[in-house]
Amino acid sequence: SEPIAPRRTTLTDSYNVSTTDDNLAALQGPEAVVLAVKPQIMPHVLEQMKGHVGSDQMVLSIAAGVKLDTLASGLGHDVLVRAMPNTPAQIGRGITMWTTGAGAGPEARDAAAGILQALGEEIYVEDEKYLDMATALSGGGPAYTFLVIESLIDAGVHVGLSRDVSEKLVLETLMGSAQLYKESGKHTAELKNMVTSPGGTTAEALLVLERAGIRGLFIDAIVGAYHKAQRVG
Repeated sequence: SEPIAPRRTTLTDSYNVSTTDDNLAALQGPEAVVLAVKPQIMPHVLEQMKGHVGSDQMVLSIAAGVKLDTLASGLGHDVLVRAMPNTPAQIGRGITMWTTGAGAGPEARDAAAGILQALGEEIYVEDEKYLDMATALSGGGPAYTFLVIESLIDAGVHVGLSRDVSEKLVLETLMGSAQLYKESGKHTAELKNMVTSPGGTTAEALLVLERAGIRGLFIDAIVGAYHKAQRVG
């Protein structure tokens, strides 16, 4: 169900799926209902759907900050899953944290896990409080990463590299470093020290970053996003 006509056409043409602009029509038949709307739109959607969700339908929400209790009271339904994926799910490399309401049994959990595993990795948690934390860290994480990528590419251009070369150097460095960390089993400090020669160029760059409070900036950013997710809820 999609309110914008050109988007419905794109979805049908690109993915061969049936589309409608009627949320209630979209509820007819599916075993799983995914609520993929912005938090500020959710109250309207819940009001519209209340009393129309089948008792055997699993409802999965990916709206940031919207609590299971809000979904349950808004829908009059308790077979609920709340999840926080991120945009690399578009290429099957996402990471999703999720939890379930009390009314979601093993069958609903298995269905939710199957959907989320198609997007990449998934982490199930018993306590819903962790979802706001994941929203701040991994939900927004791609945006922080893209900012770092953009800044590093611009820095390469600033010192004299072409943009194409700078981009390739940055992307391969970041992807290779992440893979090395994942496979080596070494602590990040150990890996960092392997690159940092005494009195060398990397040591100079790290000094500038530490003086700017780079660690504190990242921590403050994540904490701010976490508090925002709590307020949205």
